[in-house]
Amino acid sequence: MKITNENELKTIANDVRIGILEAVYNGKSGHPGGSLSIADIVTVLYFNHMNIKPENPNDEERDRFVLSKGHASPALYSILAKRGFFDIKELSTFRNIESKLQGHPDMTKVPGVDMTTGSLGQGLSVANGMAISAKLNKKDYRVYVALGDGEIQEGQVWEAAMTASHYKLDNLCVIVDNNNLQIDGEVSKVMNPYPIDEKFKAFGFNVINIDGHKIDEIISALEEAKKMKDKPTAIIAKTTKGKGVSFMENQASWHGKAPNDEEYRMAMEVLKNG
Repeated sequence: MKITNENELKTIANDVRIGILEAVYNGKSGHPGGSLSIADIVTVLYFNHMNIKPENPNDEERDRFVLSKGHASPALYSILAKRGFFDIKELSTFRNIESKLQGHPDMTKVPGVDMTTGSLGQGLSVANGMAISAKLNKKDYRVYVALGDGEIQEGQVWEAAMTASHYKLDNLCVIVDNNNLQIDGEVSKVMNPYPIDEKFKAFGFNVINIDGHKIDEIISALEEAKKMKDKPTAIIAKTTKGKGVSFMENQASWHGKAPNDEEYRMAMEVLKNG
């Protein structure tokens, strides 16, 4: 399945946001802000770009996606359900003790999850391993990893970046969700990582700056990354935390809390009529 129509992809992204809110509301906890900010990105990855087969989630030839910012699991679960990896009704079981959809994704329980994540800073290292394995085994699959901009305050990220460049992992694509907010406030004030693009360039990456909510820019950047030779690519996606729900947008307070009944009603009204 490859959807190229931008309006169709926007509709899917909106559905993904609805799924995110369903999950977090029913779970009575979770991280809506940073899940909503990557909805457009995961939509393009799973419906336009990646080589994946929901009917065969462990296909050795599939492209891989590592959600390094694992607390944004509602976005991953929502897109996987929308893509057909499991019944979309399961989103309402999020964080239930008996559910496979826990607060951080588990590759042993959830079809379509390529890596168990949650401890921030580790995803790029894992993605490097996948990319190196592809090269050693002469496989054509590509590896994508989503990092939070607060997450790149972790030193391991930069050790992994150096590794990716050293091994010329041109089958690897890093996507930084640059919404400039983390649990304690503005990323630039907590521990300033800027300029993010210049840092990745200094580590030997091909760097692309985009608006992470513009479908055409996301598609174009991913296509450019696919053509790059001898260098990994870092896509710095400028996003809005809580995107799509007006009262959640650019509010650090929505980093890690669930909406109450009234907030849920208001959010769903906006998304379903948007």
